[in-house]
Amino acid sequence: MITIGIMGKMDEKWGVIVVVMAICMANMVLVNGDSSTKILMKTVKGKKVCDQGWECKGWSVYCCNQTISDFFQTYQFENLFSKRNSPVAHAVGFWDYHSFITAAALYQPLGFGTTGGKLMQMKEVAAFLGHVGSKTSCGYGVATGGPLAWGLCYNKEMSPSQSYCDDFFKYTYPCSTGAEYYGRGALPIYWNYNYGATGEALKVDLLNHPEYIEQNATLAFQAAIWKWMTPVKKSQPSAHDVFVGNWKPTKNDTLAKRLPGFGATMNILYGDQVCGQGDIDSMNNIISHFQYYLDLMGVGREEAGTHEELSCAEQVAFNPSSSTSASS
Repeated sequence: MITIGIMGKMDEKWGVIVVVMAICMANMVLVNGDSSTKILMKTVKGKKVCDQGWECKGWSVYCCNQTISDFFQTYQFENLFSKRNSPVAHAVGFWDYHSFITAAALYQPLGFGTTGGKLMQMKEVAAFLGHVGSKTSCGYGVATGGPLAWGLCYNKEMSPSQSYCDDFFKYTYPCSTGAEYYGRGALPIYWNYNYGATGEALKVDLLNHPEYIEQNATLAFQAAIWKWMTPVKKSQPSAHDVFVGNWKPTKNDTLAKRLPGFGATMNILYGDQVCGQGDIDSMNNIISHFQYYLDLMGVGREEAGTHEELSCAEQVAFNPSSSTSASS
């Protein structure tokens, strides 16, 4: 019996060692940006589909392309968000490359950062992170390193003006006693109904525990990527769709001056809070982050698109605001 007990402990010990080694190997891939995972391929209904293991898993046409860690590595993440861990930042130690890639892995089989060739893939990552950087920045005009170097400075709203509880949704997304639905995350979530809908999609109880978003960077990135990949309404495109070229404007879209490109991503994510108001600072700030990140990633801002594609200054909102629902 003593021998069995000792062997049991040894087995347990080796099990722990194997798990630790697996984690270390995954981290080595993340740190070095070396996608050494063997690509599995097969043909389904005449189409080639692939599986690249943990980062792009599940037999997808998109997994036949490079994964994000192939072209966007730790040092690039550090360059884009170089001031996020400065002593004056408000989320020191929270955001990191590992959390971003881990969250992105869930959406790469659906095309996030894996649509098109390498140029489009890099541009989409820069576009998404351009929104993230602008919405979490504490940069200002004379900030060290410039105002665009301070993305991911925040992970939550610092001085909420309200609890963001809308009783109109009390039957679908009732506010939880003591919960505060102020802005949190990489693309900040506001209001009980947005926490409820995001939580349903991610299978996490964010309605009762909105604080999870500010406690877990992977979850915060996951929520933001879900928002990027998901249409506000079934009849509309997602930010991903309008950026990578999956969306073809209707005649009504053309009349509303909505066209594919980065500008339309702002329209979908922020509506008339940012778009259709001319050349306002809040819109230009988001564009500037996108262009800055393109430069840092070695793509170059000249690949950002024409002024009409970049801007939403003249675009009519996909979903005009009539209430607090515009505040997402």
